[in-house]
Amino acid sequence: MASVSGNMKGFYRQKKNVQKSSKKSPAISHDGKPDLEDEQKESEAVLRQFDLNMAYGPCLGMTRLARWERAQKLGLNPPPEIESLLKSGNVQTESLWDGLEEIPKDLIFR
Repeated sequence: MASVSGNMKGFYRQKKNVQKSSKKSPAISHDGKPDLEDEQKESEAVLRQFDLNMAYGPCLGMTRLARWERAQKLGLNPPPEIESLLKSGNVQTESLWDGLEEIPKDLIFR
């Protein structure tokens, strides 16, 4: 029979209390310049989440910035970082739903 140690630390694995840095260094492309494509993908992902969040009202027939401004006027408190992304000019101004006049019926009645 194996000997039982009175020390619980010997039985359970210990976790080190190490702080991780949340700041990421910019991605570097093959030619040594920062990879702006990754940054744009992250920005578009944030804006897609804004498009999908119905708390700021419908977005058919309007740009993302117009929707953000309308939500601001209505007191819905849209995230300020969305406004700064949209005014930077490095992202698409149209929402995911651009070009849809109405929601297709097969999507509604599933």
